[in-house]
Amino acid sequence: MRPPSVDALARELADIELPHPLLVDAARAAIAANDPSSARERAERVRLDLLRPVVNATGVLLHTNLGRAPLAHSQQATYTNLELDLRTGRRGSRQRSAASFLARAAGAEAALVVNNGAAAVLLVLAALARDRGVVVSRGELVEIGGGFRVPEVMVQSGARLVEVGTTNRTHTLDYQRAVDSGDVGLVLKVHQSNYRIVGFTAAVAVGALAALGPPVVVDLGSGLLDAATPWLPDGPPSWLANEPAARQTLEAGAALVTFSGDKLLGGPQAGIIAGRADLVDACAKHPMARALRPGALVLSSLQETALAYLRRDGDAIPFWRMATVSVDALRRRAEALGVGEPVETVAIAGAGSLPGLDIPSAGIAVDRDVTAELRAQDPPVIARARDNQTLLDLRTVDPADDAVVAKAVTACT
Repeated sequence: MRPPSVDALARELADIELPHPLLVDAARAAIAANDPSSARERAERVRLDLLRPVVNATGVLLHTNLGRAPLAHSQQATYTNLELDLRTGRRGSRQRSAASFLARAAGAEAALVVNNGAAAVLLVLAALARDRGVVVSRGELVEIGGGFRVPEVMVQSGARLVEVGTTNRTHTLDYQRAVDSGDVGLVLKVHQSNYRIVGFTAAVAVGALAALGPPVVVDLGSGLLDAATPWLPDGPPSWLANEPAARQTLEAGAALVTFSGDKLLGGPQAGIIAGRADLVDACAKHPMARALRPGALVLSSLQETALAYLRRDGDAIPFWRMATVSVDALRRRAEALGVGEPVETVAIAGAGSLPGLDIPSAGIAVDRDVTAELRAQDPPVIARARDNQTLLDLRTVDPADDAVVAKAVTACT
């Protein structure tokens, strides 16, 4: 029996919302596999891989697989004054707004925005310490998701790694010996953002490192701007205790801090370098800075986020709005859903932020694992399964989506 033509098979898939060339690809692949009946499944697989909104009911506020911080930003199809100085009519800097506002909010002299947190570390090392030593505690030579390893980034930057101390204990004298023994460009302190070392441990505070001479760069990772959280009317929540913040780290003596835009900052994916103006300027002038710069959409979104911090308007930042809602309010929403069993849950920050720290929460439990069925809904609802139950944590669900959750659960049970 002759297989159908590629075009005829592709036309049978016209009800699937994909451009015709992609339907042709699915039909061709199915015929090549000698399984024309698989064409629809192949096309559906492509459709499901399209980026689309989902409802996050996992209780992980900064879920890397779901894009980390929830964010809303839109603008009409128009030009912007990205690199135009409207006062003079001459070329301006794309860093003048978002970066300067973030610097203001963090108490820094200046700031620079690049395309992600790893890029921020790479640029600082390349611009300030190429062919020179960078002192790092062995307990801070971290690897985070995606295989980002501090020693490997160091190699790519051209800086020379100088390891000091041990995995669990590093002392000021360890750093001092390294600084005294060779050409050291920077002291790098890396926040252990996605794990904890407990027990017989010792680490050196930023102030003590700053007294050694070379500039101290602190990779904060998670991006808390200010430990006092002046954008929250009730002050910092208890689960933020001991999380290092940009403002306090700079006040303690760090020359620069680096952090991500889409973690505790609650903005788009970006990397921020903030601190001493001369060092930020050196990073901005490095050739690598152009390759790592973000575009207008990211900078516009980050500008909105920075302005919300300066207005002290935490409610305007979806991450903080979700992170600080009371458990009582979540419990009332769970009861109002009318599906599943209201339960106490435990949320987490996620994305390597606040490891081991739980955030009290509430949601609903559904008998048996229905996570696959929930993902198949439109829009998909992402939940987690445990002990043959499905848990849907409402801390990470916008109240406007409660009806979507209820409808999805009803369809699966």
